Amino acid sequence: MINVQTRVNGLLGLATKAGKISFGMQAVEESIEKNNASLVIIANDIAEASSKKIVKVCKEKNIDYIFFGTIEENSSAIGKYNKAIIAVKDKNFAEAILKVINGGDTTWRK
Repeated sequence: MINVQTRVNGLLGLATKAGKISFGMQAVEESIEKNNASLVIIANDIAEASSKKIVKVCKEKNIDYIFFGTIEENSSAIGKYNKAIIAVKDKNFAEAILKVINGGDTTWRK
C-alpha cells in the first residue's frame, strides 16, 4: 500500500508540472497576497520564525495551511532543493492533497 507521503508527493509533482504551485517564502507570500493560493504546505522541520510568519499571513488572508512532511521530502516532490513552504494554487489539487492527508475528508480545520 502506498503511504500518505508518497501519494502527496505524487500530487505535488503533478501540480508542479501543471504550473500550479509556488515555493519559497517570498513567492508563497505573493501568491497569498494575490489570493492565488488554495493551500499552503509547511514542512514540519521549518525554522520557528518562518513558521510563525507564514501562519500569520495565511490566517490574515484565510488561506488553508497544513504542516506536512520535511523540507527534504517536500522539496524532492517538486524537484527543488531546500523549499520549506509550498503554495498550491489550484483548488482541485489542494482538495486532493487534503483528502489524502485527512484520510478522505477534504475539509481542514486550522
